[in-house]
Amino acid sequence: MSEANTPELRTVTLDQPFKRGEETIGTVQVRTPRSGELRGTNLNALLNLNYDALEIVLPRITVPILSKQDVAALHPADLTQFATEVMDFLLPKGAKAGLSQHS
Repeated sequence: MSEANTPELRTVTLDQPFKRGEETIGTVQVRTPRSGELRGTNLNALLNLNYDALEIVLPRITVPILSKQDVAALHPADLTQFATEVMDFLLPKGAKAGLSQHS
């Protein structure tokens, strides 16, 4: 697979790791969602960091897979980290360039 076909992948280090069984989860990888993984929600909701939209999309794009229960139990700061990554994935390059020029 060429690098151009490899989805973008980022690592989120949790402020508050959580236990799943015997395993403590302290880092989670999140990758760029494909269009089909956004079904059941809308881009506006994701760009507005809407919890319900994130609860739908995060289990589809995280490794290890975060269940809806995992998402519900996240510390708010950790949910915000995931939301920020998802929002960044959704912004077109031109919009990101425009934002950085205004900073």
